[in-house]
Amino acid sequence: MSQVSMTVNGKSASGEVEGRTLLVEFLRENLGLTGTHVGCDTGQCGACVVHVDGKAVKSCNMFAAEAEGAEVTTVEGMANDDGSLGTIQQAFQDHHGLQCGFCTPGMVMSAAALLSENPNPSEAEIRDYLEGNICRCTGYHNIVKAIMAAAGQDVSHIAAE
Repeated sequence: MSQVSMTVNGKSASGEVEGRTLLVEFLRENLGLTGTHVGCDTGQCGACVVHVDGKAVKSCNMFAAEAEGAEVTTVEGMANDDGSLGTIQQAFQDHHGLQCGFCTPGMVMSAAALLSENPNPSEAEIRDYLEGNICRCTGYHNIVKAIMAAAGQDVSHIAAE
């Protein structure tokens, strides 16, 4: 067992972990941040995406010890300070970018990473960026629409699906 310390959603967090403890397990089990989902355990579905030092990572592919001293942001950290939905989260709600909701935390975190790199992405760029996130319910159309809306783009020309 070893001690790990990091900043999660702006707050200091630490705990004792085994060397094999994944970051997703640390977030969910040690810190109670269950918004980050475990989907495939192989890094293929994207449900576990969080930001580590500003970069989107699949937390099921990273040991908690690797995040020692890092700034970690989870989907819970995407909300406004008053607890209301953040811009991307609200866009997902407004444009029906979720159905069962299982992939949504990873999609929101990936969308945030994309928009920080490219604040005005095209539909094709969004679809390309989300290649590592699997959604079994929505067909991605409304997810793309939500991300475009979060970027401040006019989505009125996009037909509802």
